[in-house]
Amino acid sequence: MKKMTAAIGLAALLAVPAAAQGQQKPDQGDMRAAVAQCKSERGKTKATREAFKAKYHSMSRCVRQKSAEEAAEREAAQKNAAKECKAERAAIGAQAFAEKYGTGKKGKNAHGKCVSAKAKSKKAEMDAEDDKAASEFRNAAKTCDSERTDMGEGAFADKYGTNRNGRNAFGKCVSRKAREA
Repeated sequence: MKKMTAAIGLAALLAVPAAAQGQQKPDQGDMRAAVAQCKSERGKTKATREAFKAKYHSMSRCVRQKSAEEAAEREAAQKNAAKECKAERAAIGAQAFAEKYGTGKKGKNAHGKCVSAKAKSKKAEMDAEDDKAASEFRNAAKTCDSERTDMGEGAFADKYGTNRNGRNAFGKCVSRKAREA
């Protein structure tokens, strides 16, 4: 009985650090941001929705992928901000740093305020890049749709399609045009 209890305890101890080593899980804020990004990328036109379906296959797959990216962006912004604040405190001195960022009499919360401000700024930059990429994706879908209409289905499939029946032509076109932008 003691051996079984020891084995279960050992397995539990090994499982906790293994789970802690993984990336941060997406929280509700990441999920909300991911839904907004996916809706933006999906767009409202038939062409953008077709391109979205070719890229993600479903809204839930897009949300899962984008929420994981949001969590990684948040974590990276936090880590980089902490490093920058530590370097800034070393460069300008603890007293000047406390006066610049701290609140209250002694400014003991200066590091936290600095990290928070810098992390928000970095996250906003990353979100702006995501919005730009979504806009480029929608524009590429519209361009490919007009090109497909002008060329005709067969010629379009011959030009962009890579599988035997050319059904992936629209997705390949959108991917290529989005990368070029």
